[in-house]
Amino acid sequence: MTMSSSLNITAAVVEPALLDLPWHLPLEVWPDDTIAALPKGISRHLVRFVHLSGYVIAVKETTDELARREYDMLRTLGRLEVPCVEPVAVISGRRDEDGNPLAPVLVTRHLKFSLPYRALYSQALRPDTATRLVDAAALLLVRLHIIGFFWGDVSLSNTLFRRDAGSFAAYLVDAETGKLYQGGLSNGQRENDVEIARVNIAGELMDLAAGGRVEEDLDPVEVSERIVAQYRTLWSELTSWESFPGHERWRISERVDRLNALGFDIEELAIKADEGGTQVRIQPKVVDAGHHQRRLLRLTGIDAQENQARRLLNDLDSYSATIVSRGLDEEGVAHEWLAKVFEPVVRAIPRDLKRRLEPAEVFHQLLEHRWFMSQRENRDIPLAEALGSYIDDILRHRRDEATVIDPPTAAIALPVGDDDLDDDDDWRSRV
Repeated sequence: MTMSSSLNITAAVVEPALLDLPWHLPLEVWPDDTIAALPKGISRHLVRFVHLSGYVIAVKETTDELARREYDMLRTLGRLEVPCVEPVAVISGRRDEDGNPLAPVLVTRHLKFSLPYRALYSQALRPDTATRLVDAAALLLVRLHIIGFFWGDVSLSNTLFRRDAGSFAAYLVDAETGKLYQGGLSNGQRENDVEIARVNIAGELMDLAAGGRVEEDLDPVEVSERIVAQYRTLWSELTSWESFPGHERWRISERVDRLNALGFDIEELAIKADEGGTQVRIQPKVVDAGHHQRRLLRLTGIDAQENQARRLLNDLDSYSATIVSRGLDEEGVAHEWLAKVFEPVVRAIPRDLKRRLEPAEVFHQLLEHRWFMSQRENRDIPLAEALGSYIDDILRHRRDEATVIDPPTAAIALPVGDDDLDDDDDWRSRV
């Protein structure tokens, strides 16, 4: 829609505050009071993070054609439930105060709690961290290829990462070179994307190594080649035929369970038996990742990453086992777990620490911390006791991953007292 005689904003829903930003200035000279100090990845275009109505947007200068194409592509990927940034608007027709044209921009919403790969370490990138980033990128690439999306510029720089229960979840940031094929991708197209990923990731890690920003035992080539192996393993598990004797029908359920464990749902199974009925071949038709995410969201309303959802569901299932005699159905148990276990933990986090990590990641880390405490002390540790230790020993020393804007150099310790937990006796006594 046209907002003035020259400025044009293309958006599904126009945010009025967009009009208050200094579109008459080149992006590189925007005033500091509009800029959010977030870590950025490497980009071929100028990108700035900007405050807008209580959240943060990314503004990227590009051409009008590329901005509109990427805006449309990101909207399509979002509808297909692919992990990617959310497009906000395309703004064109910009002119400076002298009437000279300025570059159009693509506006996307910044993904909270996400970081570029260069910001996921404090001193030097460890080999295990680099490996987990590559594994997350491989899973993202498989998800994209399943829906027929050719990326064309796969790299760590074009990806954002969110912590996901000890692992990472990868999100597509730059769809400028991507194309969606309705008939799916050929093997050549898929292999081309994988090779692009291998070469780009090796180059990015070599760049870090040249600057002394990786540990000495990290081999950039070896790490980058992992994406090839991981991609092929995942793709085979998700799409290949499997043959077995007809009496081993249990292997059908086993295959489905393995796919669910990877986070993928099954729309249908292609099953073929030979004329004698002695051999059966199966091939799953995968819908998308998110099996555990969707179950957790359906039961509790918690929107978490896949690994976080799996861990929270495990705790929910454990809780269910302790109250099996009360005859509650799955939804009833989930409601009680949410009210007596998860929400009290979230409420107990001191206000000055709530932006350190998203609630689902806090709960996952708390469960990990309690397990280590129990192993160390050789006794069952109640969740409330573990929470106090986790806040003081772990969470208080983390940086703020919600925005990473001007992190405080010190924080006031707010004790977790009994007043916070008086209504949650079941939660206090849980092991």
